[in-house]
Parts: sequence; structure tokens; C-alpha cells
Amino acid sequence: MKVGLELGEFGWDGGPAAMGRTVAEIATVADAAGYDLIGVGDHVWQGPHAGGPEMPQLECFTTLGVIAANTRRCRLAPIVAGVHFRAPALLAKMVTTLDVLSGGRAVLGVGTGWDADEAAGMGFAFPSLTERFTMLEETLEICLQLWRGDERPFEGRHHTLARPLIEPKSLSRPHPPIMLGGGGRKTLRLVARHADACNVYPGPDLAEKLDLLRALCAEEGRDYDTIEKTCIFPFAVGEDGTGAGELTDELHRLGEAGIDTAIGIVSGANPVRQVAVIGDKVVSAFA
Repeated sequence: MKVGLELGEFGWDGGPAAMGRTVAEIATVADAAGYDLIGVGDHVWQGPHAGGPEMPQLECFTTLGVIAANTRRCRLAPIVAGVHFRAPALLAKMVTTLDVLSGGRAVLGVGTGWDADEAAGMGFAFPSLTERFTMLEETLEICLQLWRGDERPFEGRHHTLARPLIEPKSLSRPHPPIMLGGGGRKTLRLVARHADACNVYPGPDLAEKLDLLRALCAEEGRDYDTIEKTCIFPFAVGEDGTGAGELTDELHRLGEAGIDTAIGIVSGANPVRQVAVIGDKVVSAFA
């Protein structure tokens, strides 16, 4: 079992003036503690689960750049980029740049997106879910073509590229790993067809989701075992270590169920302390 973390809340001690220092400290502590991955939620408004749009929310890729500069080994990922925020070629360019500047540690986490109020409030187009699934597959096709170095024109339903070209190329080979967020049939089929990892919630239907992914891999001619199975949920561990034992037991159960990587959403006013405590009492148990 590998353990990662996601920055999903930013209501930290010290407010905006301390955010740069806090992000750098989280990155340094997590990297030294053995976390496998650091992710950042891709939103421009904070979600209702963390107080809504009046609460602070840092932009994902800018934050990942700061994290990259303060780490040496952790993988780095948007969890997960919404397809409605950026043109696919720009998304591929951003992930490639992150990969190059981090020494080959970027992951493309991507999904259909979900917050219609955020999109309307900030002026982003937000098509129907059916259309966003079409956009997601087209995004994957464009990213993979760019990373292959195939400069032939691309003509899709949503995007046309006259000359798909990225320089410099990514350091990750054959490309930065692709992780798709979501556990429904449509998403898991795209995982089987295009991705390197899935990202699901560890609810009571987890076994059903993994069984479905296995079946879809068989239909697509894909080796199920080549796909990294990740899940994401809040890590409820207090600054004094309360809850660490329960979390460790939960991660063992998830590993037995077939999960390879658990990503914890870190919250609270002092995230540096929480990351350090989880690293000491939980991550170390899986070293």
C-alpha cells in the first residue's frame, strides 16, 4: 500500500500571507515522511464540503509548481483536472511542464468535473455530463497523441488541432501516467481503454467497482494488473495522533481489497502538523 495526500482545504492558520510557506512546508514534510504522491484539488471555488466559495481555494497547477520545487521524490497530480477548465492541448502542456520541472514526477489526474455553480459563477462552459464524457475521451486522445509526438492534425467533435506539438517532451516515458477520477461504468471503461490508474471512493461498493473494472479490462484487451487502483477519502487523524490506529487498519483493509494507493484529503488549520503526524504514525507502517 502506498499513501498519498491531497490538499483540498486552505483555511489555514496565518491566512493568505502564510499560504506559500505552508504549502512549501507541507511538501517538504510529506516528501521526507515517505508519502508517495501529493495532489491538489482542481477548482477555482472551494466546494460546499469545505465551506463553499467564500472559503479560500488555491489554483491547482500553480500550487503543484510550488510543491514540485520543495520535493524530490513524491509524485505530483491534480486530483482531478476538470475537462471543462482547459483546452486539452493546454492541459497536456501544463502536465508536461510540471513533469519536466519536477524531474519526471507528474501525473495527469483528470475527470469530467462536477461543480455547475462554480462554472457559472466564474464563466466556464459546463456542458451536460454526456458531453463532458465525450470531451474527456477526446482529451485523453489528444494528450496521448501529443505525448507520442504524432503531429498529424486532430479533428474531433470539440477540438481541432492543426499541428499537435509539444516541446520539450515529458521526462516520463512513454508519457506522464494518466489517472481518471470516478467509479462509474463510463469512467472505468475509459480507464481500461486509455489510463494507467483509476481513482475511486472507498465506499461499500468498492469491490463491485473493481470487479467492473476487471471485466471492462477483459473486454478492452487490457491487463487489469497493469492499472494502479487508487482511492481518496478524508484522513481523520488529530494533531495528537488520535485516529491513526484506525486509519492504519482501514488502509490494510483497502490493500486486501485490491487498492494500491490511498490518498488522504488533509484538512484543518494546521495541515503541516497533520501531515507530519500521519507520516510518523501511518505512512511509516507501510514503508
